[in-house]
Amino acid sequence: MKIIDAHSHWLPEEVILNAHFYHKGWGLIDSQLKAMDEAGIDQAVLSYPTSDAFVKLGGHGAVAKAFNNNVARILKDHPSRFIGAAVLPADDQEELLREFKRSTEELGFKAISLATSYDGIYLDDARFLPLYKLAQEKKIPIFVHSQIVNPIGFERVQDPLLTPVIEYIFDTTICIGKLLMSDILRDCGTKFIFGYFGGVIPFLSHRFDATYQMLRGINFVKDLKGSPTDFLKNIYVDTSGDIRKANFLAALELLGPKHLLWGSDWPAKKDISGSINAVRNLEIAEEDKENILGGNLEKMFTS
Repeated sequence: MKIIDAHSHWLPEEVILNAHFYHKGWGLIDSQLKAMDEAGIDQAVLSYPTSDAFVKLGGHGAVAKAFNNNVARILKDHPSRFIGAAVLPADDQEELLREFKRSTEELGFKAISLATSYDGIYLDDARFLPLYKLAQEKKIPIFVHSQIVNPIGFERVQDPLLTPVIEYIFDTTICIGKLLMSDILRDCGTKFIFGYFGGVIPFLSHRFDATYQMLRGINFVKDLKGSPTDFLKNIYVDTSGDIRKANFLAALELLGPKHLLWGSDWPAKKDISGSINAVRNLEIAEEDKENILGGNLEKMFTS
């Protein structure tokens, strides 16, 4: 059985030194390889955790170049161990598309890494639509990480615990909701992979359908051409190092085992074995466990 980590991070020194949160431990690829070997992980996706480094570096384009160029070297040095998810400059549509082509056609990246929002602009914005078309055509999945710079609610509450626990998660939740309401989840075949079980979307599935039906009855909400959960089921989510059974069960109930991916959230979370065992201890078929731990993601990259 092949184990693939759908949610791990690495940052170049240039980003670490210009961001307010991260430390040198986020840039130690040898430590990550050691942890992977100890846990029996075959491959890991390297994606961007979002940061405020763009402020000091002069924009999102500078961050994209720094991250992508450095990760490209890691991919060259360890081609069988890592899968690159390229950062794109979301503030410039033309540059965004150029960097997509450069990273996927020249640097060897097989995925894209986006944040849930950019200064309050979510992924339903028209600037992203050409990217989604390209990603669908080239079968490039998009890993979506919660925005940690001014996420939803930050203007009211700024707290070192409440912001990451609640606001990051709700920025993810709103992002998915806006993709639903813009019909992107219905009409776009791009594979979106959201961190941490897709926020609280799995826990809101019944409320989505029941409230939608009530509001459609008085013509108060647009016609989605189906129930909200019909289209929410199109997303993929990763487990982000979680070990709580309730979160797994909620995600499985909405999405099923084929849309659930195991992820460690390294190096933010260190209990890799515990998060793997959380999957192995689920009362589901062994084949489903193997797919969650790596099979689903492997098929995504090879189909």
